[in-house]
Amino acid sequence: MKTFAILGAGTWGTALANMLENMGHHVCVWSPIQEEVEQLKETRRHKHLPGAEINTYIEFSTDEEYTIKDKDYVLIATPSIYVRQTVANVKHLIKKEQIIITVAKGIEKDTMFTMSEVIHDELGQDFKVVCLSGPTHAEEVAKGLPTLIVAACEDIDIANQVRNEINNNVLRVYSNTDIKGAEIAGALKNIMALACGMSEGMGYGDNAKAALITRGCTEMTRLGEVMGCKKETFFGLTGIGDIVVTATSNFSRNHNAGVLLGQGKSLNVTLKEIGMVVEGLNALEAAKELADRYHVEMPIVNAVYEVIYNRINPKDAVVALFNRKLGVE
Repeated sequence: MKTFAILGAGTWGTALANMLENMGHHVCVWSPIQEEVEQLKETRRHKHLPGAEINTYIEFSTDEEYTIKDKDYVLIATPSIYVRQTVANVKHLIKKEQIIITVAKGIEKDTMFTMSEVIHDELGQDFKVVCLSGPTHAEEVAKGLPTLIVAACEDIDIANQVRNEINNNVLRVYSNTDIKGAEIAGALKNIMALACGMSEGMGYGDNAKAALITRGCTEMTRLGEVMGCKKETFFGLTGIGDIVVTATSNFSRNHNAGVLLGQGKSLNVTLKEIGMVVEGLNALEAAKELADRYHVEMPIVNAVYEVIYNRINPKDAVVALFNRKLGVE
């Protein structure tokens, strides 16, 4: 049995806590919100995980020191925009022998850092950081429905260690040394899910969605390769696998936000209706900046950017995509 501190009591952090505790590990989940902690303790239900019963042995706390002290693993499960702040607040509590696991999917806007790079920037390069990424909707993981995921770390021994600890009968885990590729794919796929949702919201069909998924994966790969990532990563679980589930499922906030935007609803109304963090919107500025910096053509990212930031009508963005110069696949 291993011990896990999970920082963040959102859907993904809670779902992972449930899975790990059900495996026989011991888990303590931290949230800065006292009301949230009390509600989870008392009801053993998460308002955004309908039908999932939370294991009664999981601890919930607002005390960072109690949560982190003497744990084998510290898992960062806050939204990407809060990762730096969270790590900065607890870095005096984290020891080098602890393994840090990040499950947030995003790119920091000001630095263009992935989440593992943000963590290293706060803690130092000699800390061990692993990224978990793949087609893993929290709503399904919380119920014990089967899926696959990747544990990525430059140190394959550390990736394998995490893989071996969390692999079980419903979550098959693969290891990968291309952590940057896994994180870039994990952030960009949310933007592609926004695009697919917009397409659906405008009344387009499965053909358009399939085209967006395929070409979206090509865009992600194109950027990843010039950044030093492996092409294979983008055609694996953290790339095409995660795009498919995020771009097509009603569990996906990014997909659902895209649907609302495609229906003509404003960004403010969309965010209010979704009621949770939409990571694709947080990653959009960074993706546009990276595309410009590396001179990589990313027409789908640009189209979503135009809709969000320049308030272009989504149908006009589609026309612009179709009027681009023809090329070879």
